[in-house]
Amino acid sequence: MSETPDPEVVELASKVFGLARAGDAETLAAYLDAGVPADLSNDKGDSLVMLAAYHGHAAAVTALLARGADADRANDRGQTPLAGAVFKGEDAVVRALLDGGANPESGTPSALDTARMFGRTELLELFATR
Repeated sequence: MSETPDPEVVELASKVFGLARAGDAETLAAYLDAGVPADLSNDKGDSLVMLAAYHGHAAAVTALLARGADADRANDRGQTPLAGAVFKGEDAVVRALLDGGANPESGTPSALDTARMFGRTELLELFATR
């Protein structure tokens, strides 16, 4: 028998996911500093890093990684934040994730595979130097 989630917890989580999507790095950092888990994920397995990365917010990605978020945490479909950033053409986010330790070979498809699919030779070269 599963418990019904506390409505206040659900509301807080929704707010934090919204901050990641909006890229509000400062407020997001404050919530994490106050105890929100850095690897909080939604019902699709999308982490805060995934949401910030996919929406093009390098500063939010950096803030999350600095607070212990997993740069390679895949969602329920096996996608990583780095592959999402490559797909979306978010080069600043790609660099923030790499600086935070993201592995271009993680996930399905990997960021490496995604860069190959879209002919992003400059990213292939960047990944080769990591």
